[in-house]
Amino acid sequence: MLKGLIFDVDGTLAETEDLHRQAFNRAFTQLGLDWQWSPEVYAELLKVMGGKERLLHYIAQAHPEDNGALAARMPEIHHLKTRIYGELIETGHLALRPGIGRLIAEARAAGVRLAVATTTTRLNLDRLIAINFPEGDIPFDVIAAGDEAAHKKPAPDIFDIAVERLGIAPSEGIAFEDSAAGIRSALDAGLAVLATRSRYTESHRLDGAFSAVSDLGEPGQPHQHLAGAAWPDGIVTLAALQSWHAAHRVGATA
Repeated sequence: MLKGLIFDVDGTLAETEDLHRQAFNRAFTQLGLDWQWSPEVYAELLKVMGGKERLLHYIAQAHPEDNGALAARMPEIHHLKTRIYGELIETGHLALRPGIGRLIAEARAAGVRLAVATTTTRLNLDRLIAINFPEGDIPFDVIAAGDEAAHKKPAPDIFDIAVERLGIAPSEGIAFEDSAAGIRSALDAGLAVLATRSRYTESHRLDGAFSAVSDLGEPGQPHQHLAGAAWPDGIVTLAALQSWHAAHRVGATA
C-alpha cells in the first residue's frame, strides 16, 4: 500500500534555483565580493548539493589562494544570502510547479502522508509554504531539511530521516526529485523515484527513476513524457501512483 510521498524542494516543489542564484549574487555585492554567478556557472555549481557546500566548493575552485580566509566568511555570506532569498520569495510570489498543489491535496484527502527531504534550509521551505498555502496550514507531516543529515545528497541520509519520521517502510513511499544526485539519494534509501525536469537540471541524467516527466501536469495542461511509466492524460494523480505502486512495489524489500 502506498503510504507516503516525499518531495525534494528546489526544482521539484518550485523553480527556486534562479532565485537562489540571484540571492547569492546580491549577497556577494553587499559584502564587497567581486563575484557574479551566471546561469551557466550556477548550473555547474548545482552539481554540489547544499548552498553552504556549493559556496565552499566555489571558493576552493575559483579562489584557492584565499581559500582559508574566504571559507571562514562562508557562514556570513550564506546567512545574508538566505535573508535575501526570503525577501525575493515574498516579493516574487514564487508558485508551486504544475501539479504539485493538486497532488498534495489529493494525498491529504486520501490520508497519504507527506514529507519533504531537502538540503535547503528550513526557513527557505517555510517561506515557500507560507506564500502557497493558507496561513497556518503546513501540508507536510514530516520535514527533513538543511543540515539535519550528516551527509548531503547523493547520500541517502535525508531520505532515510524522512522515511523514519513518516513511520513507513521505504517500499511504501515514492520520492519526487529533479536532479541526478537527488534520484541517487532516494534510490539508495530504498524509495521508488518519479523525476521531473527543472530549469537547472535539464542536462541531468534521470537514470533510476521509474518515470520521468516535465512536470506533474494539470487538467488541460498535460506534461511531456520523457521516459519510463506514462500517465493517463499526461497528469500524475494519486490514483495513478497507487495503481503503479500496487503493480510494481508490493512485496518489495523494505
